[in-house]
Amino acid sequence: MRRLLRPAAALVALALLGAANDPKNPTCPTEPDWGPAKAMTLTPRVANGIHVLVAEGIIDATLPQRIKAELDKDQLIEEVWVRSRGGDAHAGNEAGKVIRAIGGMATRIPAGWTCFSACNFVFMGGDRRLIDQGGVFMVQMFTHTGDRESIFLAAEEGTAETVRLIAEIEQSSALLATEDNDFLIRMGVHRTLLTEVMYKQQAVGNDENPTTRYCLSQEEVVKYNVANPY
Repeated sequence: MRRLLRPAAALVALALLGAANDPKNPTCPTEPDWGPAKAMTLTPRVANGIHVLVAEGIIDATLPQRIKAELDKDQLIEEVWVRSRGGDAHAGNEAGKVIRAIGGMATRIPAGWTCFSACNFVFMGGDRRLIDQGGVFMVQMFTHTGDRESIFLAAEEGTAETVRLIAEIEQSSALLATEDNDFLIRMGVHRTLLTEVMYKQQAVGNDENPTTRYCLSQEEVVKYNVANPY
């Protein structure tokens, strides 16, 4: 069990006030800061007297093992700070479970940072979850249809291959939905976050409704028990 958490100082609370919103995704910033477009790095740091692990970048299959190794190595770490455009959905769930297994670990989205897609589940692993004013919890509907090249190739190969790929996508999506639902129950997040928010976002935008992302307000992160109230 980690030592009791101290209240963290506010982190640039007004950082995003007045920032432009994305016309295609009006609840979200136009230029989200979700970190580098490379595999997630894990960097220990001391901020405001608190030992933190800064996790930024794309979530890959190795993240659960790497984050466990970092947290096991440094017993003084109290918070994991995250910013990411997402990545491997299953690895995000598993990394969240690793964080939860270490008692007393908090997660934080600092002001100006964005945690999107699979990053949501890493963040929700915290015993205590903090989204600073100006931090962005951005969601989408998780889908396996994003690999358009595979879909096009299957279509070119004919009806049988297309049917096979559709069946594979449906099965994978159902398994992922079940995994997500189970994860939210374990983490104490309201399951309605999936049905009322995540699964209502389009996987692919169109001219009539281009919105594919949604950013929760401070009121909504409290409503769904995504984060602790300030």
